[in-house]
Amino acid sequence: MSPESWIETLGVVAIIIMVGSYALEDASSHFIILFSAGCALAATYAWLIGSWPFLIAEGLWSLIALRRWIRVRQRAPT
Repeated sequence: MSPESWIETLGVVAIIIMVGSYALEDASSHFIILFSAGCALAATYAWLIGSWPFLIAEGLWSLIALRRWIRVRQRAPT
């Protein structure tokens, strides 16, 4: 597999993780952190292809989702 194919595969996997976890985030806080990880993967993909606007947007979404996950976990009963 060529490096370009690996990069494209990374992008596709990141989007699948993001969309799937976003759709399921009300079911469990695990999907919120998974969404954050998917956004981080998408940001990595953006960096690899040299797309700075996409890198910034996905990096911010990753941080926003991480912050949301922390808040949800703090409110969760123990």
